[in-house]
Amino acid sequence: MYSLKSLFTILFFPFLLLSISAHRYTHRARAPCKEMVFFFHDIVYNGENYKNATSAIVGAPEWGNRTIMSSPNNFGDMIVFDDPITLDNNLHSPPIGRAQGMYFYDQKDTFSSWLGFSFVFNNTDYKGSLNFAGHDPLMNKTRDISVIGGTGDFFMTRGIATLSTDAFEGSVYFRLRVHVKLYECWKLL
Repeated sequence: MYSLKSLFTILFFPFLLLSISAHRYTHRARAPCKEMVFFFHDIVYNGENYKNATSAIVGAPEWGNRTIMSSPNNFGDMIVFDDPITLDNNLHSPPIGRAQGMYFYDQKDTFSSWLGFSFVFNNTDYKGSLNFAGHDPLMNKTRDISVIGGTGDFFMTRGIATLSTDAFEGSVYFRLRVHVKLYECWKLL
């Protein structure tokens, strides 16, 4: 019927294929090619702070308004921002760029938002922009969002940004610590 060699081949071959295909899909953890930490400071317009505000509610649900966050959990509010970025947590430190974009609160039962924004740099250390997008479950101590590209020094870069709320004062001011870890870096010649 079957020789011992044929039986061995028939039984061993599927295991060989499984081990090769399993090995092909394993990923090794890579170290980031670049890491940076920034802070951005958001001051929401509340009807009285026009000169200092760096963000404003541009969309609100029918029961809300555009100077006070909606209840419950700011659900339905859409905010655009043009916030200063600093290298430390002091609002009055020299800005190295601007965080420009928008976020909206997307859950009724908890504080949660979706972010889409860019860091637009305007200093000698960094040139260009970094682009971010993702879900931000605000009640978590740290949250990861995607770095989805960039320009200039950050041309076509990709990675992760770990956000943590560094400070907040009610619904008018908050400061985010942004730890950027880039895993795909291109160097322009």
